[in-house]
Amino acid sequence: MDTTLLLSPTEPDGTLPRAALEALSAAKAVGGTVIVGLFGGKTGPAAAQLAGTGVAKVLAAEAEPLAQPRYGTDAAACAALARASGATVIVAPALSRMARVAAGVAQRLGGRIDTHVTQVSTEGGALSATRWYYKQRIEAKLQRAERPWVLLVDPGAYPAAAAAGGAAPAVEPVKVELGPELQRSQVTGVHAPTSGEQTIRPDAKLLFVAGAGWTKKQADGKPNPEKAGELILGFLRAAGASLGTSKSLTDQAGEGQKVLEFMTHLNQVGQTGSTPRHPRGLSTCCHGEEPHVVGWRFIRERRAINLDANCGWARGKADVVYVADAFAVMEKVNALLAAKKG
Repeated sequence: MDTTLLLSPTEPDGTLPRAALEALSAAKAVGGTVIVGLFGGKTGPAAAQLAGTGVAKVLAAEAEPLAQPRYGTDAAACAALARASGATVIVAPALSRMARVAAGVAQRLGGRIDTHVTQVSTEGGALSATRWYYKQRIEAKLQRAERPWVLLVDPGAYPAAAAAGGAAPAVEPVKVELGPELQRSQVTGVHAPTSGEQTIRPDAKLLFVAGAGWTKKQADGKPNPEKAGELILGFLRAAGASLGTSKSLTDQAGEGQKVLEFMTHLNQVGQTGSTPRHPRGLSTCCHGEEPHVVGWRFIRERRAINLDANCGWARGKADVVYVADAFAVMEKVNALLAAKKG
C-alpha cells in the first residue's frame, strides 16, 4: 500500500491554508499511512491544526528564506520533504505557490505529476485519480505505475479535513540546503491594480453572476448601468456573495459601451474564465449556454433569473428558474436583506 505525503506551504502566520486541509481529505482517500510535509517561515501553528486528523507524523522544513514564495527555495524544500518521507504518492493543494514548483519537484524525484485532480480512489488495490482536461470539459480517470506520483488537487474538490481532537502529531524537522544561489529573488512588496471594492470571495456560500443584460435597454427603453451597479454591489455587501460575470459583459469596455466599472476579467467564469466551487449560484441576465456548462460545473445548487424561460441557460442548466425582471427581483431582495439586517 502507498505511503502518502501531503505537501503544503504555510501561511505567513504559520497556519495551514484551507486548500491544504481539503487536500488532506484527498490524501486520506488514498489509504495507508499519511504524512504531512510543511514548509515556510513558521510551521508550528499548522502542525497544531493537524491534531486528531489521523496524520501519522509531520515533517517540517522551517527557515526564514522559506517564508517567501520563491521557486528555488520552495522546490528544494519540497524535494527534501518528499525524500525524507519516503512517500510513493504526493498530494498537494493546487495553490499558485505549489502549482509553480510541483512539476519541477516531480522531475527532481524522477516521478510523474497530474494536475486538476478532483477525486482520488483505490479500486481493487490500485490507486486511481480523476482529473479534468481541456478547460474542464473532459473528465478522465487514470492510473500510473510510476512512483512517486504527484497529484495537485483542485481547491473545493474535497471538504476540509476536520480535527477530532487529541494530541498533535509528532513533528520532525527536515534540514534543507538553501545556498545563496537559491535566494537570489527577493519579494520586496506587492503591487496590485486598484479595483475598488473586493468582489471575489472564494469562501462565499453564494456565487452571484451578472450577465450583459444588466447593461442593455430596460423596460423604460433605456440602459441603466448606474442602477445595475447599485443593485449588484448592494446584494454582494448584504449577502457576502462572490461576484462572477460572463465574457460578453467584461468585453463591453472595448466596444465603447457603458460598463460596470467594478467588473474585471478576474470575475469572469466559464469557458475562458474560472470554474468556482461555491455551494450555491444565482445567475442574472445571462443567456449563454456554454459559459455556464463549463463555469458552473461545480456549483451544487444553480438558480437563474431571466425574462426568457427558453434561453439556453434556463433549459436544463439551472435547478430553479425565476421568470422575472432581474432589476425588480434584486431590488426586492436587497430590501428584504436590509430589513433583516436592521
